Amino acid sequence: MKKLLRIALLLLLPVLAFAQRGKVVVISLDGFPAKALEDPKLPIPTLRKLMANGTGGPMLGINPTITWPNHTTMVTGVGADVHGLLLNGAIVRTGTWPPVKVDPAVDKEKLVKVPTVYDAAHQAGLTTAQVDWVAINNAPTITWAFPELASTSGSLEREMIAKGVIDTADVTDFNKANIVFRDQIWTRAGAYLIREHKPDLLLFHLLTLDSTQHEYGPNTLAARDAIAFLDSCVAQLVAAVHDAGLDSQTTFLVVSDHGFKGFTKQIRATNAIEAAGLDKKVYVLPEGGSGYVYIEDPAVTARTREVLAALEGVGHIYGPDDYAALGLPRPEHDPQFGQLFVTAKEGYSFSGTTGGPANAAVPQIGGSHAYLASDPDLHPIFIASGYGVRKGVQLGLVSNLDVASTIAKLLGVSLPTAKGKALPLQ
Repeated sequence: MKKLLRIALLLLLPVLAFAQRGKVVVISLDGFPAKALEDPKLPIPTLRKLMANGTGGPMLGINPTITWPNHTTMVTGVGADVHGLLLNGAIVRTGTWPPVKVDPAVDKEKLVKVPTVYDAAHQAGLTTAQVDWVAINNAPTITWAFPELASTSGSLEREMIAKGVIDTADVTDFNKANIVFRDQIWTRAGAYLIREHKPDLLLFHLLTLDSTQHEYGPNTLAARDAIAFLDSCVAQLVAAVHDAGLDSQTTFLVVSDHGFKGFTKQIRATNAIEAAGLDKKVYVLPEGGSGYVYIEDPAVTARTREVLAALEGVGHIYGPDDYAALGLPRPEHDPQFGQLFVTAKEGYSFSGTTGGPANAAVPQIGGSHAYLASDPDLHPIFIASGYGVRKGVQLGLVSNLDVASTIAKLLGVSLPTAKGKALPLQ
């Protein structure tokens, strides 16, 4: 009898393990600064309800504080020096001038150097979906995809058109549509996936706030208006989960990739490089709060440092010996990265504008990221609510290295390559 009971329990273990699995909806609101949550009048009723029923606060991102590197960390649990994303695409050599360019069209299998949590979920027999996620082109472990460059040829797009959820016109020349419209369509796609396909893991990404803050700066009326719009998009996904009868088994993780800083002056490093006679020897790839410096002639390294150090608005110049502390790869280990890494001072942003002076004021305040992740203005948000999350749990400043392991634990899958740890949400 005891032997039969033991056999029965062993047979039940896989069933019990599966019963402990939840569904996870990861919602990324690109560029949402954690500091914005400190405003009690911020119009975010949906996010406030999620936080009240779970937890929410600031998160520490990785360097560089750019969209694709930080999103990739949130699904791999490792930094940019390991997963290989240093900009919004692969940095490839051109064989001409400028010496590098950014290619966002590289397939995920070539772009991301380590396993992702959606790979682990797929291997465990779970279903996965993505809407406008990044570094995920043609990922074989995504079951359903509504991509950034949606089109009438996409299988999910065709399915939604056939069911009258969207029109053909909605995804015709989709990349040319304004970002608010695209966020609306992406939200419709996310809600459709939840209701119709019920994926075990949904990765969902919206861009309106990032675009707005680049144009008008953070903590402005335009930025708050964009935040209110995004809150309404989140509400649609929450409603879809409810309509699908999945409330009791769904965890919402609402995140962002970086915060923002305002600036009033530009650093036009190319003009300073040319004025110093270093043209075609040194190239500065501008990324807002920082710049990647590619020195094609090692003999001019010292001179390059001098020119950059004398440039108004340059905060710090880092060399390869500094990179490990910043979580960045040495160029001999990853040729995508430059020989120097420069950061901007408060109120300044690197620009690719050529011609004229090396510094220029902008007509209105703008917004940038890619400043150091340690700056509180760059801290993104982390909100967790629903299945597996205790109401009122206090986490403090969490690390985005821990997001992938947290997703894996909620899904009941293993991601041994992740460096982060699952957050104590219970």
